[in-house]
Parts: sequence; C-alpha cells; structure tokens
Amino acid sequence: MSEVFKDKSQRRGHGARGKEATGRTKDSISTVSCIDELAHHDDNARMAITTENTFQLGPNKRMPVPAVTDILKDVLTSYLQEEKYEVEWSQKMTKTICEVIRARVKELMIPRYKIVVLVHIGQLAGQSMQISSRCLWDAANDTFASFSFKNSSLYGVATAYAVYYE
Repeated sequence: MSEVFKDKSQRRGHGARGKEATGRTKDSISTVSCIDELAHHDDNARMAITTENTFQLGPNKRMPVPAVTDILKDVLTSYLQEEKYEVEWSQKMTKTICEVIRARVKELMIPRYKIVVLVHIGQLAGQSMQISSRCLWDAANDTFASFSFKNSSLYGVATAYAVYYE
C-alpha cells in the first residue's frame, strides 16, 4: 500500500505544474485534439499542439462604435430604402441583413471579440414598439452599436454587440 501511494505521489497529471524528483518545476503544456465523428475513431495518433497562455485580460483594440454604426446605417438604408413591408420578405431579409452586417463588422478585424447581430423589421401601421435587451457582460470591455431606419411602410432596427472573449 505504501509503495503504491509513493508511486502515485511521484507521478503528476498532464498539464499540471509540479516538482520532478530532481527538484525542478515542470512547465505546463496545453494540448488540442478533435474527433471528426463520434462513432469513427482514427487509429493514427494525432499530433499534440502546444500553445502558451497569453495572460491577456483586456483587449488591445476595442470595437470602433462609430465605424460599426456607419456599417449598420449603410446596410439598413441600402436594403430597406425602397421596400414595402411583406411578412415573408421580412423574415428572409432579417437573416440576410444579419449575415451582411456580421461579415462587414468581421472585416474590421477586431481581435478576440465575438460579434452578435440582431435585426428587427416591422410594419409601420400607427403602432409603437419598444425593443430592449439585457446582457451579462463586462462593461469595461464589451460594447454595442445600434441604428434605426424608417421609410413609409416599414421600420428596421439593427444592433451589433461585441463581447470580449478571453
């Protein structure tokens, strides 16, 4: 029993930081592996990729809110300027506008941010509408941009959130 305990105490788990028998400290190692399909296992061993931690706790570059607001304005105006409200059309158009906005914001090459885009399109018929959102985020690093568009038959509201990913 005591030999088993000594043997286990000398061995440490992968990626752990501990002391070897010589008194030196081990460096931590991170590995990445993936499985293409759950039912299919490859007999060939995959190479372990070693990466180092950056210990970066804040962004080097924040999302430029005025530039993103200009993107929202440009996309909403170009897609909705001459349109009339139709139910099926608006369902498809919200997805299209979301994809276009997300692609254009990603072209700004803002590192370590996840981009979330929401678009609402509705009919103008004398009603009022309030759109609100609540998020759990870091107020120092996360931000958003929003723009509203209106023509004679419809309105469109686009919001782009930038959430910092550590």
